[in-house]
Amino acid sequence: QVQLVESGGGLVQAGGSLRLSCAASGWLVSSYTMGWFRQAPGKEREFVAAISWSGISIDTADSVKGRFTISRDNAKNTANLQMNSLKPDDTAVYYCAAARSIVPRTAGEYAYWGQGTQVTVSS
Repeated sequence: QVQLVESGGGLVQAGGSLRLSCAASGWLVSSYTMGWFRQAPGKEREFVAAISWSGISIDTADSVKGRFTISRDNAKNTANLQMNSLKPDDTAVYYCAAARSIVPRTAGEYAYWGQGTQVTVSS
């Protein structure tokens, strides 16, 4: 069974940092773009960042550019999101996902999704 499991979420004060991880099982992520999305209550799912299978192509949303960094470790079958200088507006459930196309921003292009991990940033 194909699974993606996020971890690393929690409560952090504004200006702090968190590192999210996404572990894949039942398949290899090396042939897929890995992406991160987030969704706040009452809002649509929002693209955060994506990285190609080779790690060469990276796309980051303007709202998090310069603060968030996406990475991957194909040998460990994981993807990560380092979040620095966190703001209250970053509060959301964060999801990792896998797509066959190169760093798409559209959620519909991602074939596999994790269950999500809550990130709460207090002021």
